[in-house]
Amino acid sequence: MSILIVDDEKTAHQLYKLMLKPEGYFLFHAENGQEAVEVFRSNPDIDLILMDIKMPVMNGYEATMEIRKLNNQVVIVAQTAYAMAADKRKAFEAGCNDHLAKPIDRQELLKKINEYL
Repeated sequence: MSILIVDDEKTAHQLYKLMLKPEGYFLFHAENGQEAVEVFRSNPDIDLILMDIKMPVMNGYEATMEIRKLNNQVVIVAQTAYAMAADKRKAFEAGCNDHLAKPIDRQELLKKINEYL
């Protein structure tokens, strides 16, 4: 199973690697939304995307909409510090399947991934 982690914070990439590598997931990384679209276009067999919302170049909402043009079946989970109901609704409207609030809890993350994969 492969997961694309989209986050502009290098520490977030390291944290996800520590949480997910032991579970056997193959990880891809992107530092902004535009890079996420490019990585997904080059690797259309990615199973799940953890999409940060607030990023430079292209935000997570825009990246999600672009990825949905390529594939409307891949699971996209918004991961953001924005946890208000309106923020969740905006993520769903952009095409996200689910939402995780930061800071990310390992057990909650694994539970969410297991729901979809």
